[in-house]
Amino acid sequence: MLTIEIRDRIIAVLERDLEVKVDRLSSSIHSAVSEKIEFLGVEFQAVAPSVLHPPMSEKAKRARKKYLKMKAEKAQELKNARETRRKKLGLKILNHLFKRMRRGEEFEFDFRIENEVRQVFKDWAEETVAEYFKSQEHCQYWHRLLTSGDFLSLTRVRDQLPPALVDSYDKFQETLDRFFMPMRGHDMTEEEESLAEEEEKEYEKMTVEDLTELKMRANAPIELVRKAVKLAGFTNSMGRPRPIKLLLCLDDADIIKWYAGVGRRWLDFFCCCRNFRMVKTVVSYHLRFSCFLTLAEKHECTKRQAISHFTKDLKVANDDGVAEVHFPTEREIKMMGDKNLSDPKPVDGALTMILVRLAVDDTSYPCLAHFCAKTDTVLYRIRLLQNRLNVDPLNENKWVHGLSAIHESLNKKCLPLCSMHSSDLLLGKITLQDIDCTQFVDVK
Repeated sequence: MLTIEIRDRIIAVLERDLEVKVDRLSSSIHSAVSEKIEFLGVEFQAVAPSVLHPPMSEKAKRARKKYLKMKAEKAQELKNARETRRKKLGLKILNHLFKRMRRGEEFEFDFRIENEVRQVFKDWAEETVAEYFKSQEHCQYWHRLLTSGDFLSLTRVRDQLPPALVDSYDKFQETLDRFFMPMRGHDMTEEEESLAEEEEKEYEKMTVEDLTELKMRANAPIELVRKAVKLAGFTNSMGRPRPIKLLLCLDDADIIKWYAGVGRRWLDFFCCCRNFRMVKTVVSYHLRFSCFLTLAEKHECTKRQAISHFTKDLKVANDDGVAEVHFPTEREIKMMGDKNLSDPKPVDGALTMILVRLAVDDTSYPCLAHFCAKTDTVLYRIRLLQNRLNVDPLNENKWVHGLSAIHESLNKKCLPLCSMHSSDLLLGKITLQDIDCTQFVDVK
């Protein structure tokens, strides 16, 4: 009801105040469970809790049991090693004391410690026995060993024996059954039984939650992301990375910054999505190796040589000769995820625009970034994606659905920028909204 009320209010404002015609059929609300809702480029759908947190598969359960078993064995090995060291140290001390006593030496103490030593050994013995009886296997072994061949339980033999001996044997059997008789079946230990109970309770809880609760799942439109990657020229028709020849005229640092700007914006925008792992694959593989191929084609070398020079982290030296990393590293990408969506910046502005540096000696133009008065600038020309591909963004068959486009009036416009703001624009930290677009420079 709340969703319908919000829909009606929005339609009322659009039709009454803005005088906009709204398609009632397209704006109808259906089931949030069976259909997906697109909002800010993210797909939302109401699903059962088990979809977000699926139960462990049999393979995962076996791997978990194997890991816990290895962990317990490792702890037992460390415990045995500590006990071995203590035994060796104790034997050395006792051997030293025994030799001194054999030589007739006497030990004089101001206090007597016989009771304390006796209590310590008694505690050790009780702990050893208690720990031994905790094992069901040991109890089963001794029960089977002590009850095998018990001919005294035969009636013909018992009638011929003294009653005191028969009563003593019966009491011994009762004591034996009380301490060694296994309480559970031979095929299920105490740990397995507790684990089975926990799994049953977890399954019961998950079933109740699936029947009574619904949770929202946010997914990145991975197919649209792949189409955008292919449209921008990061991949070929087979989906493999390829170089972007328009970037060959840029410096190595600018090339890496442009790729980093696109990749970081995608990672920041889709960090709250359930299938964020697939977005990380696109950035870590397609964008990274497309950057390597672009740098390799620029320097006329192989991809292997480019990787060995720039390393897999795409390190590049700045003006001071210090190596910097702009593209997110593989380790950094691997640790990303499970974050809240805050102040999202769409990747459209960084993806659909390329800044081409111009070889112009005149650097007297001021920086066009807002609140920047630097005059040490470099001229850049804006090249838009739709003009480079000769594609109309309004044509949904050739353009990616949901991918916005910068207005064509800004294509091939020249703007002077200082080193800081040019780097921020390439990295996607600022957009053209932070630029004074009324002060573009005309360069013939």
